[in-house]
Amino acid sequence: MQLPDILFTQGFGTRRVCLGLVQQGRVSVGGPAQVCADPSAVFEPEGLVFYVEGQRWEYRHRAYLMLYKPAGFECSQRPSAWPSVYTLLPAPLRQRPGGAASGVQAVGRLDQDTTGLLLLSDDGAFIHRLSSPRHHVPKVYEVTCRHPVSEPQVQRLLAGVVLDDDPRPVRADACEAVGSHGLRLTLTQGKYHQVKRMVAAVSNRVEALHRSRIGPITLPADLAPGQWRWLEPEQVQALMAKG
Repeated sequence: MQLPDILFTQGFGTRRVCLGLVQQGRVSVGGPAQVCADPSAVFEPEGLVFYVEGQRWEYRHRAYLMLYKPAGFECSQRPSAWPSVYTLLPAPLRQRPGGAASGVQAVGRLDQDTTGLLLLSDDGAFIHRLSSPRHHVPKVYEVTCRHPVSEPQVQRLLAGVVLDDDPRPVRADACEAVGSHGLRLTLTQGKYHQVKRMVAAVSNRVEALHRSRIGPITLPADLAPGQWRWLEPEQVQALMAKG
């Protein structure tokens, strides 16, 4: 694949912009000092490491990543009151060419005041697999409640509570008290404001909400709020495995 085409697939701009980056000597291959200004140069893309204006990048046919979402960001391309979570990502990830929408897309959403693990990808099958309720992908939430958590509240969440938009009970797949005001809640559904509404249904209130796990993927302890990293191939395979 020619170098400008590689840059285009990775989100470094339009085909014309990518051609200009190469012609202007702003792209290096193999090392930051190994400039390649020949737009007809051909490289095997898989595993290729290149530098655009000094920024290191590794070619990836599909993008799979995790982000530690901080509070105060909306999971929307068109946020209304808070900055978009996508502004935490480098421009190439936001500009990767795709199908209906360009760039990586969040797998589900977290409210602006909710923190924790967010997965993003430009692979439609991956997003569907993790978002579809019928696949029952477990998500673990750490909940800080306003009032002390009682054992009857835990049991009610496990047995199921009725929310105002559905007469069928919604239950936690797992639930345990953590300290006096905390809950660790596991859900496989994805209803609107589900954790907050479930906790309210047992006469308590969510003061802080944090997602610590999606399926087999736990938010790494060394990933700070606002930071992101690539998922490893084995992590993607584990997420896509049939449950």
